[in-house]
Amino acid sequence: QVQLVESGGGLVQAGDSLRLSCVASGRTFSNYAMGWFRQAPGKEREFVARISQNGGRTYYLDFVKGRFTISRDNAKNTVYLQMNSLKPEDTAVYYCAADSASSYSSNSRSYDYWGQGTQVTVSS
Repeated sequence: QVQLVESGGGLVQAGDSLRLSCVASGRTFSNYAMGWFRQAPGKEREFVARISQNGGRTYYLDFVKGRFTISRDNAKNTVYLQMNSLKPEDTAVYYCAADSASSYSSNSRSYDYWGQGTQVTVSS
C-alpha cells in the first residue's frame, strides 16, 4: 500500500501561483511514476501531469504546458506541482496518484493509489 497526502491548495487570484505537494508513505516511492489529476465540479477527472520514477520524463496536459511544472524529490518521498499564471479554469480538486507501471499513461485507471485531493480555487 502507498498512502498519499496532498497539500498546498487554496484560494488565489488569476495570475497567481501555487505549489502543491504530495507526500507518500508505505512502499518505495521511487518505484512509482507519479501523476497529478484534477476534477472540476460537474466534470470528469482529467490528467494534468506525470513524472517518471527517476524524474527524467515529464508529461503535461496541453492546457497547462508552460504554466505547470511537475517535479519530485525521491529522498523526501514527495512530488510537487508548481502552478504559475493560474486561470479560473484551473479551479478544481487536485489529486496525486501513484502508478507502478513504467509506461506512460494519462488514464486514471492505470494508477494504483490516490490521495484525498486538495482544493484549488482561482478567482477572476
